[in-house]
Amino acid sequence: MGALKRDIFQGLADPTRRAILTLIVHEPLNLNSIAEQFEISRPAVSQHIKVLEECELIQITQKGRERYCEPKLDKLNEVAEWIAPFKKLWEERFNQLDQLLEELKKDKR
Repeated sequence: MGALKRDIFQGLADPTRRAILTLIVHEPLNLNSIAEQFEISRPAVSQHIKVLEECELIQITQKGRERYCEPKLDKLNEVAEWIAPFKKLWEERFNQLDQLLEELKKDKR
């Protein structure tokens, strides 16, 4: 039986998990290096890392005796695709607001 698959949004919902992703975005870090950055227990950090792995947001690789976490940022495309319609809607609304403000400025002159 394979690892449980979780929804990507579950992985991103927690601020600690987002902070872990931010830490490893530029370079893979071992589990101890990640845990040292937080004021929570190592088991709690390990649980967050497990959730990120289940969401396929990180990949854990063994290098010698150390386990390193690397981001799998291609999974964030799912988030970008989900956000796209909302972004378009807000851009249209801001454009309408800009037009209204320009018209109000012209009327004041």
